[in-house]
Amino acid sequence: MRLRTGLAWGGLAAALCLPLALATASPLMQWRGPVYVTGCLAGIAALSLLLLQPLLASNRMPGLSPRQARRLHRLGGAVLAGAVGLHVGGLWITSPPDMIDALLFAAPAAFSLWGVLAFWLLAAAVILAALRHRAGLRSRRWHSRLACAAAGGSIVHAMLVQGLMEPVSKTLLCLCVAAAGAGLLRRRRASRAERPPAPEGAGPRRRRREP
Repeated sequence: MRLRTGLAWGGLAAALCLPLALATASPLMQWRGPVYVTGCLAGIAALSLLLLQPLLASNRMPGLSPRQARRLHRLGGAVLAGAVGLHVGGLWITSPPDMIDALLFAAPAAFSLWGVLAFWLLAAAVILAALRHRAGLRSRRWHSRLACAAAGGSIVHAMLVQGLMEPVSKTLLCLCVAAAGAGLLRRRRASRAERPPAPEGAGPRRRRREP
């Protein structure tokens, strides 16, 4: 069991850290300013966190209790939001006109469109998670769907960008992110299918508030 746990966490650490480490060795670093480089590295870190988040949400990492997985998922969400903010902020400082065009969907590059779509989808997922106990929607379902849609947009965005990321590690990371998100949605769908139907005439069941 310990060997399995160690291998799982070691493999995850490699998948998260290797693309970032290879990006720091990119020759393109020599011609970019520190603010731009910081913003790009923050974007790579955010993409890596999109692999971790669905694994924690579905409690797929060995050695963690459901409560520990939820807490790490919330912490990861906060770090992810910060990384995305740093990514957008770094690019804004470097080239405000390009960022304005991107936010207005007027940029000529396709990766800008996908990046902005992923940004707003992720922002919606974060806001919904923060208000999950006050929202009238079934926030867990919508949060998962929005987050996975944001991950999909981020994958397309990353694959279209020819930047600091090493191509092979970028492709492998994107495949892992896609597999993790698809697995989360599949497990959520199976869980709903196995849930017994509510008795006829019964009102909506109140969900227990998670600690």
